[in-house]
Parts: sequence; C-alpha cells; structure tokens
Amino acid sequence: MFKVVPIIALPMVISMLIESFYNLADTYFVSQLGTAATAAVGINNSLMFFIRALSMGFGMGAASYISRLLGAKRGDEASRVASTAVITSIVIVSAAAAIAFTFRGPLVTLLGATATSKQYSIDYATYILLAAPFTAGEIGLSQTLRSEGSTTYSMIGMLSGCFVNLALDPLFIFTFQWGVAGAAAATALSKVVSFTVLLIPFLRGKSLLRISPKLFTPRKDIYVEISRMGIPTFLRACLMSVASVVTNNYAGSYNDSVLAAVSISNRIMMFVGSMVMGFGQGFQPIAGYCYGAKRYKRVRTAFWATTGFGFAICLTLGTALYILAPQAVGIFTVTDSEIVRIGAYMVRVQCLTLPAHVWGMIINGVFQGLGKPIGSTILGLSRQVICLIPSMIILNVMFGVDGLMNAQAISDCLTMFIAVPLLINILNFLKKREKEDPQGDEEETAKPEAILEPFEN
Repeated sequence: MFKVVPIIALPMVISMLIESFYNLADTYFVSQLGTAATAAVGINNSLMFFIRALSMGFGMGAASYISRLLGAKRGDEASRVASTAVITSIVIVSAAAAIAFTFRGPLVTLLGATATSKQYSIDYATYILLAAPFTAGEIGLSQTLRSEGSTTYSMIGMLSGCFVNLALDPLFIFTFQWGVAGAAAATALSKVVSFTVLLIPFLRGKSLLRISPKLFTPRKDIYVEISRMGIPTFLRACLMSVASVVTNNYAGSYNDSVLAAVSISNRIMMFVGSMVMGFGQGFQPIAGYCYGAKRYKRVRTAFWATTGFGFAICLTLGTALYILAPQAVGIFTVTDSEIVRIGAYMVRVQCLTLPAHVWGMIINGVFQGLGKPIGSTILGLSRQVICLIPSMIILNVMFGVDGLMNAQAISDCLTMFIAVPLLINILNFLKKREKEDPQGDEEETAKPEAILEPFEN
C-alpha cells in the first residue's frame, strides 16, 4: 500500500494543490485593489463553500457507492449511479443559484459584508452564481473519475481551469479594469473550461464509467445510497459555510483588516491542507474498492500508509510555513501591517495543530470510503459546529480578536477527542470482518500490482 496509495493519490494531490493555488492567486490579484476588496473575496468564500457543499454531497455520495459497486463487479449499475448523480446535482445547484442571484444584495450582508466591502462582494458573487451549474458539473465529473481511479483525468481538468484563471485574472482585473468583478469572471470561466475538459473522457469513451442522459435513473434505491454518504458530506461542507459566515461576521465587527487577515490565513492553510486532502481523496476509492471486494486488511493498511504520508507532509510544510508566516501573509498586502500581524499569528497557531487537523481528514476518509455515514457526519459536525462555533463565541467574548485568532486551532484539537474513539471503533470493525471472511488472508500473498488493476483504465 505504500506503493499503491501515492500512485493513486498523486494526481489528486496535484489537483487539490492547483485548486488551492488559484484561490490564492485570486486573493493576490484582488489584494492589489485594497483591504476592502480582499475582504470581499473572503466573504464570498462562504457562498462558494455552499455551492461546493451541494455539489460535493452528490459527488462524494455517488463516488463512495460507485467504488463499492466496482469492487463488486457491477459496472453498469455504477454508470447509472454516476449519470444520475451528475445530472441531479447540476439541476439542484442551478435552482439554488438562481434564488441566491435574485437576492444577492441581502445575501452578502448576511455573509458578513461590511459597508465598505458590500459592493465588491456583490460584484464577486454575481459571476460565482452564474457559473454555479458548471461548478456542480465539474465536481460531479471529477468525483466520478476519482471513484474509478482515473485521477489523472481529474488532474488534467483541474489544471486546465487553473491556467485559464491565472491567465485571465490580471487581464480582467487590471487591463480591462473590471476590478473584483474581473477576478470573479476569471474564476467563473475557469469552471466552464474545467467542466468541458472533464467531460471529454466520457464523450470519447476513454473512461471506465459512462455519463449519459440515457443512463439517468432517478430510482429511490440509487438516491438512498447516494444520500448515505452524500448527506454527511453536504452537512460537513455546508457547516464550513456556516462557520465561515460566523467567522466573517465576528471579524467584520472589528474592521476590514481583521476580515481580510482571516480570509488570507485560511487560504494559506487551505493550500497546505489540500496536499493531505488529496491523499485522503486518493485513498477513498482504494478503501471503497477493497471493502467492496472484501479485502479488509488492505483497507487498514491503506489507512496507515495514508496517515504516514499525511504526517510527513504536514510536519515538513507546517514547519516551513510557521517560520515564513509573516512573509507568506505579506504577499497579499502592501501597506496594511495589521493584516500581516493577525494573519501571521493565525497561520502559526494553526501550523501547531496541523497534525490533528490532518489526521481528522484522513480518519473521515475511512468512513467515506466504506460508506459509513454516521461516523462521517459526527466528524463533520465536530470540527465545524460542536467544537469551532462554540470556541469562537466563547473566545471572542473573553479575549476579543485574540480569541477569534485561536478558535480554529483549538477546535482542531478538541475534534481529536471525538475522532480517535471513532477510529478505534472502525478499525476493530474491519479486524472483525477480516476474521469472519477467509478472503482477507489473501492479502499476505497479493502483489501490489494486483491492487492497481481496477484503476489502470
């Protein structure tokens, strides 16, 4: 598994880094317009989280089910699930975006926009909502490709969008003088390009699974299976949006500098976390396939391999980022020293708790890969609701902005007290299944290449 996990996960790691990188690029170019403009990008993070939450609910829910179907040699049914999930996701996200577009003025105020950043926030939200159907399609197709192990195709789709965004950001913002709206327009077009590129393998028959309106099968049993992992994924991602709204409102109650610092520090930490998240998402199809094929020891081995890679990454990058935190935050502001002070502190304190955050993501990947919704839901609720929001409220009341700066790090530590017992329980479950099923003994003689066979297409 120490050979297999990197092979499957590496394209996913690159994809996640790319997505995180062009989020940083957006923030960098917009930061040249001033503190209020930078704050507006952070405010719209909550909106983007919600769009992604809806899309990821269908995408991840279907991906978990598809991996298990492929492990059980039910490829035709897997294609029906993929088509149903992608089409349904696009329809529902489009409807939600249309409603949000109509009320985008009051919406950005609810999300935490200040008087000085409100118009910037509306400008940014306009294009993000127009591109929402393509965002849903991009995520759905990407998760479908990942579920069959075609992580390279997924990476190519993300790369194409990244290059478009990086090329158009300075053109739209400065050359055409569209300002914040230009950054959003560049991001929107990048989603269109990514969706188109990700669709090509399905149109050309180069994918293991098929996506077609003819395979759209809105059966109750399919939606139930998608919902088993989709609802926990949606709740977890949606709660990220809720937590972001609460954070923005508290930060905005101080000033735009605090709001901008929170946005910048979160995006920097997302860049580091995206590497481990890539390993976690690369691990999920392996776990789902091996579980569906009743190779339970392989699931446990893959988990510990992913844990080892995750810790190595977070310790290496976390140490470097801790040392260079002021310089990293300083890239995104020219004159506002308050942004650097607050942002650098938030980055450093989250670097200290990065191993806890990383392990929580990997543990959650076990529950997602095996199609265990209760554990995944509990973990999602723990980090974003049970631990973060109360920590934020209490620390903000007691210590003001200093408390707000420490809330996420404390939440990550508290989440471990919930995650570790859940991990022990799922590992014991796998050991029990391994003893009950003699096929698990075949792991000792299996060649690593054999594990890769279902993903080679």
